[in-house]
This record gives sequence, C-alpha cells and structure tokens, in this order.
Amino acid sequence: MAKPNILMVMADQLAPHFTGAYGHPLVKTPALDALAERGARFDSAYCNFPLCAPSRFSMMSGQLPSAIGAWDNAAEFPASIPTLAHYLNLAGYRTVLAGKMHFIGPDQHHGFAERLNTEIYPSDFAWTPDWGNAGERIDKWYHNMDSLSEAGQALATYQLDYDEEVGFAAIRKLYDFVRNGDDDRPFFLTAAFIHPHDPYVARPEWWDLYDHDAIDLPQPVDLDSLDPHSRRIRQGIQSDTVGYTEEQCRNARHGYYANTSYIDGWLGRMVRVLEETGELDNTVVIATSDHGDMLGERGLWFKMNFFERSLRVPFIMAGPGIANTAVPNACSLLDLAPTLLDIAADGGTRVEPATPLAGRSLWDAATGGSDPIDEAIAEYTAEMTSHPMFMIRRGRYKYIHCDTDPALLYDIDTDPQEQTNLADDPAHAELAADFADEVAQRWDSDAIRDQVLASQRSRRLLHAAGNGSRISWDYSPAQDAANQYVRDHMDWAEAGARTRFPE
Repeated sequence: MAKPNILMVMADQLAPHFTGAYGHPLVKTPALDALAERGARFDSAYCNFPLCAPSRFSMMSGQLPSAIGAWDNAAEFPASIPTLAHYLNLAGYRTVLAGKMHFIGPDQHHGFAERLNTEIYPSDFAWTPDWGNAGERIDKWYHNMDSLSEAGQALATYQLDYDEEVGFAAIRKLYDFVRNGDDDRPFFLTAAFIHPHDPYVARPEWWDLYDHDAIDLPQPVDLDSLDPHSRRIRQGIQSDTVGYTEEQCRNARHGYYANTSYIDGWLGRMVRVLEETGELDNTVVIATSDHGDMLGERGLWFKMNFFERSLRVPFIMAGPGIANTAVPNACSLLDLAPTLLDIAADGGTRVEPATPLAGRSLWDAATGGSDPIDEAIAEYTAEMTSHPMFMIRRGRYKYIHCDTDPALLYDIDTDPQEQTNLADDPAHAELAADFADEVAQRWDSDAIRDQVLASQRSRRLLHAAGNGSRISWDYSPAQDAANQYVRDHMDWAEAGARTRFPE
C-alpha cells in the first residue's frame, strides 16, 4: 500500500472552544466540522508552550521547549535539532512549508525541502524578553489593548495580505503535486496561516456571517480573586490600566469568530482541491493551531498562560485508515512527530529519531484503538513572568507551578472554567503534594531560570550590536520568473498542456 500524502493546516491562536467543530453554538466552521464528521477529533489536545515560536519548535522537534532552549518568541531554533520534516524527508516525502512557522535564526527551512513564503514576524532576536526587568513593558512588541480598540472590519490588512499569499501558494502547490508526473513521492504540505490571531480585524464578507448583537461575552470574573500570573498578564497587556469596554470586547470576539470562519474557508478550499485532483482518499488531513486565545475569559486576552482557552488547541485528523471517533485523552503537539512517523511507515520501515521523542504516537487512537496515556505537559519561560512555569494535565486534573506563585490545581471535568483552585483543599492535599513532587523531579527550576537569563543577556547584546548592519535572517522566497508561465524558450502550446489539470 502506498504511503498517504499528509496535509497539515495550521491556524494561529485558535482555541477549539471557539469553533463549531468543538461545540460553539455561533462560530461557523463547516470545513472543520466536515473533517471531524469523517475523522478523529481529539478533545483534550494542548500546546506545550502557550506562545507562537516555542510551541512550534516543540511541535516540529517532538521535544519539550526546555530541552531545546525554546524560551520565548526570540529564541533561536538550532539547525542541529532534527524535525518532523527531516524525518519525513527520510521517509520519502516531498516536504513543503507554506506560511508561518516563526523560525528564529539563520536556518529558515528546518528540514522542509521547499518553502513558499517568508515569515510574518521577525526572524532575529528583536523580541527577546528581559527577566532582569520583568516588571517593565516592552512597548514595541508587547500585546496591548489596541487589538480591542481597533477590532472591526477592513478590506485589507497585513495579516490578510499574508494569508491570501499563503493560501494561494498552498493551493497552487497542491495542483503542482499532481501536474508533475516525474515525481510520484507522497507529499507533506504544511499550510500555516496567521488568523485568527489578533488584531481582530476581518473582511466584511466574513464579519457579516455573524449577528453582532448575538456575539457572546465572557463570563463575569472577580478580578480581585485572580492568581498572581493572571494579574501580571493584565498589567503587561494594559487591560488593568487602559482597559476595554463591553462593546470593544464584543467587537474583538466578533472579529475573531469572523477570522476563524475565514481560515476554515481556506481549509475547505484545500480539501476541495484534494477532491478535484483525486488525492483526498489518499491524504491524511490534519487541522490544528499553535495555541489558543482567552478572548476575555477570566479577564485575560491572548495567550501566555495555562488556562484552557490559552493552552488548548484543535486537533482533528481525517483520511485513510482514520476512524470517525472522539478521543477524550489529554495529548499535545509533542505527539504530532511520532504520529507522523507512524503514518509515514504505513506497514513499512519506520524512520527512527536521532534522539527519543518526548511525545507518543496518537495513531492507534486515531484509527479506532485505545490510548493508555491521558497526559500533557507544558512549560512557559517568556514575558510577563520572572521564573519558569510548568503545567501537568493528567486525567481530569491540571496542576500549575511557578516558584513565585501559589500552586494551582483544577478539576477540568467538574470545573471547566477553572474557577476553583483545589491546591489548598484538604480533600485534595495528597494529590497536590504528589503533583508538587513530580514537578520537582521533572524540572530543575533554578537551573532553567539561569539558562533563560543567560540566553536573554546574550541575545539582547547580539541584537543591540547588530542594529544597522546585521545580515537579515528573514526568509526571502526564490521566484524563478524565467521559468514561470510562458517564456521565450518555451512553446506556448506545450506550456499550456503541461500545466493544465486534468489533461
């Protein structure tokens, strides 16, 4: 049996709670719904770091962020670390990246044999936090309430420019895979978009899908009862000083819902191309995101915390061999690499990782079997804290630790909004103590903090020293204009026949 193609469509900052596929009563995601209706929906999938770059580095490498120095959005992703793209190259796949992967450093491929677009954010050390002055805002790139005050409609934005380019490039590549008869290898195409990431600005046709007055609002919260990290986030994003109105909140959520439908539209278009080209039945389609967005829940916005709407991600797979099932077990993006290795093996030789992967394969669960593990691990070492933060989700419980803060323990089954901290509840004292012991065994918090501080100092110095004369690491896609479309060394009739599909 031939190895299946793999198409992975990634949103940015999409929480599953705000999709129709995961039960939201308003948000329209027909393509995601259709994927879930014929495939496996993972109902407790998490990222391993609630911030863009570290989450993606962990996902790509199959390693925890602290194991590869993925400290924040300006931490270098070393070229020496094998990624799932490297492994799929070895398994005989054509590997292509369209869109954002937030690679930091001079290596802008990390195993992808072909890259179609540049990054949307800086690829250097510009966004390095400073734990030496952890209480100070870095106004140039910290999130703030502008994302809410500017929420609404527009005909064009830099984010729309980017995603239109990504979607066009990905769809043309899907056609190219079948128009190129000289290469019969299966493909692995990642199409990574920036929406529905803030600012929450949508085109009118997507905005108008929703009745503005019907947009739901966050549950009320007692701000005085917030944990210390939530208070740090509110200070960092200026929601405690600049603040926002109910109408701004509604606008932001309206724009987020609209842009979620926009990204769902691209997913639908790509699945339709697979149908048109006869490749759908031989393609595993995966839809996911790098992290979520609080959207005002618990008085918080964006990500950077371990609460469900920040840390959870959609994860849906459909394709050959995949069952129509809902998987309740906790899992994470760490599990993507081992899962893809199982897909790529397909009864043949499995590529063995250079070092053991930190995750587990979800292939048995996706194909209708059982998963004996119900666990996800996450870390956070970026802005708005001064010490490492750790999270363990096992079964129904989630435990959160930071050396500067009281412990947090939630029963996600009975308290999905995470309103009741059980860490000091006598009935859960033994469980909380066991989690605390496990954190101490898994992580050396002091050593990790020393590594983070040393890395920040080095990167901030390098960035300051390079201003004005540094060589850019930003990826510039090569465009072979001399061989595109019809040129003077081509027969126009032959070019037309070669690029037409079907013939």
